[in-house]
Amino acid sequence: MIAALSPLAQNETAQNSALNIGIFGLFVVVTMVVVFRASRNTKTAADYYAGGRAFTGPQNGVAIAGDYLSAASFLGIAGAIAVYGYDGFLYSIGFLVAWLVALLLVAELLRNTGKYTMGDVLSFRMKERPVRTAASLSTLAVSFFYLLAQMAGAGGLVALLLGITSKSGQALVIAVVGALMIVYVLVGGMKGTTWVQIIKAALLIAGALVMTVWVLAMYGFNLSGLLGHAAEVAGPSVLDPGAQYGTSETSKLDFVSLGVALVLGTAGLPHVLMRFYTVPTAKEARRSVVWAIWLIGLFYLFTLVLGYGAGALVGPEAIKDAPGGVNSAAPLLALEIGGPLLLGFIAAVAFATILAVVAGLTITASASFAHDIYANVLKKGKVDDKNQEVKVARITAVVIGVVSILGGIAANGQNVAFLVALAFAVAASANLPTLLYSLFWKRFNTTGALWSIYGGLAVTILLIVFSPAVTGSESAMFPSLDIAWFPLKNPGLISIPVSFLLGYLGTIFGKEKVNEAKYAEMEVRSLTGAGAEKAISH
Repeated sequence: MIAALSPLAQNETAQNSALNIGIFGLFVVVTMVVVFRASRNTKTAADYYAGGRAFTGPQNGVAIAGDYLSAASFLGIAGAIAVYGYDGFLYSIGFLVAWLVALLLVAELLRNTGKYTMGDVLSFRMKERPVRTAASLSTLAVSFFYLLAQMAGAGGLVALLLGITSKSGQALVIAVVGALMIVYVLVGGMKGTTWVQIIKAALLIAGALVMTVWVLAMYGFNLSGLLGHAAEVAGPSVLDPGAQYGTSETSKLDFVSLGVALVLGTAGLPHVLMRFYTVPTAKEARRSVVWAIWLIGLFYLFTLVLGYGAGALVGPEAIKDAPGGVNSAAPLLALEIGGPLLLGFIAAVAFATILAVVAGLTITASASFAHDIYANVLKKGKVDDKNQEVKVARITAVVIGVVSILGGIAANGQNVAFLVALAFAVAASANLPTLLYSLFWKRFNTTGALWSIYGGLAVTILLIVFSPAVTGSESAMFPSLDIAWFPLKNPGLISIPVSFLLGYLGTIFGKEKVNEAKYAEMEVRSLTGAGAEKAISH
């Protein structure tokens, strides 16, 4: 039955492609209306970058969940659990625990200290131009890796939905997704993007809830029955640790490296950090993270049922043989239990997921370039026309969109959860050490910041390029090449400590004098919100 399911699924999805496209088209129309309505009030830089700081904590919490629950969460993790069982669920655990780091160390302090971007925080008490340049380049690098994952997810998903097996057809789909993303960002800015993320989060969690209840109902709401059936179909190894990361000492180290990158990466993701600026007060920033943790935690519990459900009802072999590969698990499960209608809805939700996340990433990257590089480095903070900065951000968004389309075509077919883990490694290495040092270490200086950002970024990208993730293995991005000398697929275990060390050494060897008054001001501001827009007193 399992071997015959993949061609059957392809035929059914091809027959019902009009339904799938119709549901997705409806989502696009609704969100476009929302984006155009939001764009009416997008006049200033604060409106474009921070949504006019008009969102409440719960609204922003839902939007954060929408931003964070990417194609990796929905497609990649469900697929990883279906094929590898326990080891696949480790992605869910890592992504969720990471929020505790963001809540306790970053969220409120960042919102109080900055204005629009990470560069605002890092340049507060240091030499502005070099630090802003470094922060902007780091933001662009993280955004690029994350965009690769989302675009790869788009290609795989449409391959499954429409039965498109040719690479050129999937490339066209990736281009369409990129074009829609560019329109969202150009027209709606942060306000429009936030509303798209709120709608998408509601749809995603509702869709996952429906499928979770449906699968559990098939087993009499007995989770043990579901796990037992999954073990019968896929083998008992899906219930044991080590199916993916326990085959060798290297793979065990890879797992540790992955875990470190996931847990520490969230607090350094620029598109997540930028969401804290859309709320009016520090209190609302805290509320938004609490809401996000609850929603994200609930969703990751659903992925456990969806993954094992796909493994039991569809089968790992059928999932791997489908056009979208491992990323096809959730859509194939929807087809198996609910037929073409449920598949169409789940596919539209997955599309919405990709569109909302890439829009959030694009506005973050374009804002960082326009606000940090253009306005504060090139123009030295003296932009004659206030709208000029927003115009530059919009032009940058188009360029980023085109680059991400080309990168997504190159990365098509990769496991999106794995690609996102690489983005987390870059964020945890290049951004987090610098942010923590800047907020909590009085002696930290410009040299330390530059060594930490550039060093962490260079080491991470170097190790990724020469890892089995890119070349030298059948599952690599470029399997025909072999230049891999670094044994781990995720570099976090090496790159994160190196970045912390470089930040420390740069500070020790740096000769510039620390501005103690600025640090004291930053400390008071980060803890109380004094001086921030609409700050509250404690």
